[in-house]
Amino acid sequence: MMRTNLERIQRDVEALAAFNSTPGAGLTRFSFSEEHRKAQDYIVAEMEKAGLQVRVDACGTVIGRLEGEDPDAAVIMTGSHYDSVRNGGNFDGPAGVITGLETARVFQENKIRPRRPVEFIAMVEEEGARFGGGLFASRAMTGRLTAEELATFTDADGVTTGEAMRAFGLDPAAYKQAVRRRGEIKNFIELHIEQGPVLEAGGIQVGIVETIVGIKEVEVTITGRPDHAGTTPMEMRADAFLAASKTAIAANEAAVRVGEGTVATVGKVEVKPGSFNIVPGKVTFYIDIRSKKLACVDAVLDAVKEKLEELTAENEGLSYELRMMLATDPVDTDPHVCAALEQSARELGLSSKRMLSGAGHDAMVMADVTDIGLVFVPSRGGRSHCPEEWTDYDLLQNGIETVCATVEKLACDG
Repeated sequence: MMRTNLERIQRDVEALAAFNSTPGAGLTRFSFSEEHRKAQDYIVAEMEKAGLQVRVDACGTVIGRLEGEDPDAAVIMTGSHYDSVRNGGNFDGPAGVITGLETARVFQENKIRPRRPVEFIAMVEEEGARFGGGLFASRAMTGRLTAEELATFTDADGVTTGEAMRAFGLDPAAYKQAVRRRGEIKNFIELHIEQGPVLEAGGIQVGIVETIVGIKEVEVTITGRPDHAGTTPMEMRADAFLAASKTAIAANEAAVRVGEGTVATVGKVEVKPGSFNIVPGKVTFYIDIRSKKLACVDAVLDAVKEKLEELTAENEGLSYELRMMLATDPVDTDPHVCAALEQSARELGLSSKRMLSGAGHDAMVMADVTDIGLVFVPSRGGRSHCPEEWTDYDLLQNGIETVCATVEKLACDG
């Protein structure tokens, strides 16, 4: 019997979707924006209605706490993020936040008093869509965030992460106050849409992730020389965009060569001066490399560096800089949590499948300080990071029920 409420779940999805800077063109909700503020206010209000003690940590994570019989026991935590990519969908991230909200309501309605404290969280800047990098809140909670990043990572308008935090009412100098120590959190469970076609194609209701891929995201800046497009001979150019293109091809070819499902993507390129009749003098682009094997990620990155060295050696007018934006190793989820999730799904009469996550999630970073679980629900057509992203509400409810039952087991009996 379902204890969660389908109408409430739908209401949460639709309410959060309204806090959007690009209505009619997918969901765009960047961190520390006006849309973020409105979504945060909604989440806080819903947590308070569910009887939680609510606070916002030093880096913007909303934390709703249900006290346990033993307030000093390690916490069971569940949640996800609620920022979005540009022109994304309504489920990527919010599905996991809503899982926390609805689980809290179930605990309240059924008068469940856990032995361990339970924290329901909503995190920011997982996507890295505003400042680059991503997984911001979880890196803050695990001690990976640095003062250098707060001072140097900027948005499209040149606003640093720290400046945006300060304008939002947070003190970037206090970022270390968000850190959670190992042993403080017993388990972290995140629900997410699959963002792929496997569950839908197999008619499987719940995915239980065993491994999350490793990711390295690098910013590459190639500096050449801007010249007239008509009067500069081809052999005398230092074309930064041509070099960037060759580097992107090298990354793609290396990913195919190393195999193991490794992928490399160049999805953002900034060309300067940016005129059709000027040879590009400076190009900044971003390479996203992912694999279940760290050696494969590193092999692609090495190929990128080798190509950059080759290109700059061949043309003395070219130089390059490379900056690491994000680096996370492949992570295995906790076998005990996986088994508990699998048992919950079985008890609910839901089909489940063990699987790999090709996308990065906050759970992979939280593994630094706790044992993690990650649950997937089907994505229609495998689509995500686009306006067409969709998960039927009853399929989302299946995943929420699974997480809710597992959180209860871990908090009351674990």
